[in-house]
Amino acid sequence: MSHAFSTYSADRPAAEDAITRLYALLGEPPPEFVWVDSPNAAVPPSASVEPVEARLATRVAALRRRWGDVSLEARQIVKESVAGLIRTAIPRSLGLHWYGQQDAYWVTPGSGDPELELWATLVRSCGWWWPRDGVCVIAERPLVLRLDDEGRLHSATGPAVVYPDGWSVHAWHGTRVPSWVIEDPTAERINREFNVEVRRCAVEHLGWAAYIEQAGLRILSRAPDPGNPGCELRLYDLPPQKWHAPSRLLMAVNGSVERDGTRRRYGLRVPAEFDHPLDAAGWSYGLTGAQYARLQRRT
Repeated sequence: MSHAFSTYSADRPAAEDAITRLYALLGEPPPEFVWVDSPNAAVPPSASVEPVEARLATRVAALRRRWGDVSLEARQIVKESVAGLIRTAIPRSLGLHWYGQQDAYWVTPGSGDPELELWATLVRSCGWWWPRDGVCVIAERPLVLRLDDEGRLHSATGPAVVYPDGWSVHAWHGTRVPSWVIEDPTAERINREFNVEVRRCAVEHLGWAAYIEQAGLRILSRAPDPGNPGCELRLYDLPPQKWHAPSRLLMAVNGSVERDGTRRRYGLRVPAEFDHPLDAAGWSYGLTGAQYARLQRRT
């Protein structure tokens, strides 16, 4: 994992030597190496699958069948939560490529397999790379890579990933977000945002109390939460919003405890027809307000 999330400069000689040896396994001469400062700066000569990368992919598939992934958890963290998120931030298709350091989730170190050791060298030496006929594009590793306690890309103070050329990715607990969500969240921007996940992240960062105050939300009613002793349900009126039918906001406290021992406060958009928080809370569970009022415990 330390290699997967390394922010040290690439070891260019080691990376080029390992890739040259992989080309040799295909009967190919050493390629011309083109280094770029971020995956976003990579412009491969062709987006189509060319003979070298197709044959290399075939060998990789056979290698992984022999050795398998090191860990399903590592796959989820490294490939899906980090590499996958960075990939979604690149505005164009880059064709077939490998993740370099972020291929660590499937590379078994110390295997004794000479071919797999070449991939282990790449994990320790560089960022993403694109093999093509006669040329190989390789990206530098990031200068900054920040994660939360669960291994997801996250930073509450700036970009979660920054590359040497300044290209960056902002993320909130594993969700890629526009920079304003991290650097300047406001109720006005939140209300204009049509993506529900981006809105959720922005409100979490700003804080519900600040959002309610900035948005000038008017509380309609409140009531004890019967399935969550000691906690209160609050129903607020929401102003008209371009992307939504008329609605209201139900504020509640999570019934289960977070890892740090706290309970997360969250907001749920509910239809505008509800005037009482118990009716709104019941609707979210497919119950009537009277049925919800009889709950013994909500998780």
